[in-house]
Amino acid sequence: MRLAIVRQKYTPYGGAERFVERALLALAERGVELTLVTRRWPASGDARVTPLIIDPPYVGRMLRDLGFARAVCRRLASLPDTLVQSHERIDCCDIYRAGDGVHSVWIEERLRGASLAERATLAASPFHRYMLAAERRLYASTRLRQVICISRMVQSEIHERFGLPRERLPVIYNAIDPAVFHPGLSAHRAKLRARFGIGDDACVFLLVGSEYARKGVGRALEALAAVPAPAHLVVVGRDRHPARYHALARRLGVIHRVTFAGAQQDPRPFYGAADAFVLPTLYDALSNAVLEALACGLPVVTSDRCGAGELVREHDAGTVCGARDIGAIAAGMSTLLDSGRRRREGANALAAMRPLTPESMAQRLVALYETLLPPSG
Repeated sequence: MRLAIVRQKYTPYGGAERFVERALLALAERGVELTLVTRRWPASGDARVTPLIIDPPYVGRMLRDLGFARAVCRRLASLPDTLVQSHERIDCCDIYRAGDGVHSVWIEERLRGASLAERATLAASPFHRYMLAAERRLYASTRLRQVICISRMVQSEIHERFGLPRERLPVIYNAIDPAVFHPGLSAHRAKLRARFGIGDDACVFLLVGSEYARKGVGRALEALAAVPAPAHLVVVGRDRHPARYHALARRLGVIHRVTFAGAQQDPRPFYGAADAFVLPTLYDALSNAVLEALACGLPVVTSDRCGAGELVREHDAGTVCGARDIGAIAAGMSTLLDSGRRRREGANALAAMRPLTPESMAQRLVALYETLLPPSG
């Protein structure tokens, strides 16, 4: 029996790849052959995985995704006895992992408050039209048996929009390795703060995320302007137009209380230097950055359109509010100026992540496969 994982852009340390990694040994013991269907396979790739390279030429991201989907479905049709799990929106899979959430919901969130020009641009986009059509085909596919949802938010969105019953929409949160992200990273606090000239008395709010408009960097800056000094915001991540956010910080009068650290190969020291985490994202199916912050014992201020917000809310590990509600974001940040509250909510953050171990995630994943793979022998 074969299990084929479809992942167009494979990176050995990506979130989707870590999702499968822990289950490899258990699947191999069942005699399952694992194939990774991708455009490129690194030379250092796992020896237990057989790569199947499918790399049709393309121009533009719409033709990139369309060409890959068509080529994959043609190739997989020739593979007998293969259970297909896709991380891309294709209609020839048995399992789909909804790691990016629901595209139609994301588009609606972008359109809220958008200008006429922005609305016209989105409406005319071939890529977004393709993604919406591919999403509809995926959920209408008679082959699709299970959809792995990475939050209950995503589960509800798929159930309500596409009519799939919840029993076909298991929720399996991403895991964070506690040996990698943990409160001990605070050992980096003094050195990193000194590097950026941040006073030890400042309550540092960390935001980790690229594509600033979506992640809410501008909204975090507006909220910071309403939070008393010496509260400080550190932004880790890249954007195509970073100068816009520098200019906004200057207009708001908080440029001296903001550090734009840019993209970082290893963000862990920044978690260690922070007192709290903020992510007023417009839409995130889960947000590994929020999970990493919780695992480091940081209280979180995030939006109700972030799947990880359900963990923050359930465990009283911070504040969940509207992504565009600047007053509520600022209020949530202001409550964390109190060190006692940070300690309490930080302890709750650790408790929220305690069950989300890589081992637990692997068990859930293998249990799902067990219901779909035919009996061995």
